[in-house]
Parts: sequence; C-alpha cells; structure tokens
Amino acid sequence: MSKKDTANHDQLLSASTPLTHSVDIAHALPMRLQALDLARHTVIAPDTRRYVVATFDDTRLRRGYVTAVYPQQNGYLTLIRLTILETTSKTPEAAVKRHTTAAHSIQQGKLKELNKSVV
Repeated sequence: MSKKDTANHDQLLSASTPLTHSVDIAHALPMRLQALDLARHTVIAPDTRRYVVATFDDTRLRRGYVTAVYPQQNGYLTLIRLTILETTSKTPEAAVKRHTTAAHSIQQGKLKELNKSVV
C-alpha cells in the first residue's frame, strides 16, 4: 500500500467518525445511542407519560441535524412511526440545544406549546 493510499484511508476514517456530545438532562433517563445519534433520552412528563427525545445527524440526506420526539409505550417500546415533533438544525450545537429545550418542555408539561412554536 502506498503512502497516498494510506493517507486517503486515514482521511476516510476520520471523516466518518461521528461527533459525540455529552448531554446531561436532570431527571431524564439516558438511552444507548444509536449509530448517528448526538443525544437520546427518555423524558417523563408530569402526567407520567414517557417520551423519547432523539437528536441525530441526518446530513447525509441533506436534512441537517434532526431533533425528534416520540412516544414511549410500556416504559421501553419507542413508537418511532408516531413522531410528535421533528425539527432540524444546521449545526450539532444548535441541535443539542433544541434537544435540551424539548426535554425540559416535556418535563414541564409544555409539549403542546413547544409543538405549536415549531410549526
């Protein structure tokens, strides 16, 4: 393998390495991150309903960084086909900020207001 091939291989590895952000949200349960996730938490609303707030890198599909809220059933089953809220951000930092805002809104029982402000 030539030096040029090795350099190209190293560039590909570093370009495909996902960015990781440590996001801590008080009273939210962290979840195992999936391949393109920046952050993922289970958040409990005041009415004891559970929601998953997920922020992931969707730049390969030219959508930017997506923050989505899904309902969770029986404390473990995430209903990804029933998306409650979905927003996009241009930067990972803005996406993580939206993730935190969404989680806090759910914890305060303001999911409907958050959904109206996004639309």
